[in-house]
Amino acid sequence: MKFSNTALASLLLAIPLAGANAQSVARFGDQNSTYEVTVTNVTRGAFFTPILVVSHRPDVSLFTLGQPASAEMAILAEGGDIAPLAQALRADSRVASVANSEGLLEPGRSVTVRVPAQGTDRISLAAMILPTNDGFIALNGVSIPRSGSQAYMALGYDAGSEPNDELCESIPGPQCGGDGPSPSVGGENFVHVHAGIHGIADLKADEYDWRNPMAAVTIKRVIQ
Repeated sequence: MKFSNTALASLLLAIPLAGANAQSVARFGDQNSTYEVTVTNVTRGAFFTPILVVSHRPDVSLFTLGQPASAEMAILAEGGDIAPLAQALRADSRVASVANSEGLLEPGRSVTVRVPAQGTDRISLAAMILPTNDGFIALNGVSIPRSGSQAYMALGYDAGSEPNDELCESIPGPQCGGDGPSPSVGGENFVHVHAGIHGIADLKADEYDWRNPMAAVTIKRVIQ
């Protein structure tokens, strides 16, 4: 594991970066507030699938550490398909807006997604990590800035919905080209911080392993 326990990982996820251009956090977003969410892949060999970004009220959560992933989150984590989770979020009255990036985000590259945040004060995001069986990066309900920008670091998580066999036949994407969702098999059955690539099968640890955090994220208010 890259952290001694999930509590430490959760703490890192929740604390804004020191020295960031942080302003006071909005209690609730203004009716015309819109944000640019910029995600930078800081890994050496992992790719991110299209990134789902959602603005919402505080009582919405994409997942809970130590609890089973939702079916929609498992589909995203196993195959990179954001459509089911996006549909479920759009049907939730506590959600202001759902948006996403396009294509794969390679190591060292950045992508920006613009999302309205009317009447809300939280932003979450998620994307599958390639190549993994059911790994995903995420920010889970972080506060949005009233003005200026705020920086966060996103960790890699394991959905616990598929065994981490590291076999290419069960991993989609350009590195492996295998199948994505595996509804007939189960993993640990709870969401936890991902332990990385161990090189137990088709994936070489020296090529694809990482150290958390996996992504640098900046949330910037662009329209009042």
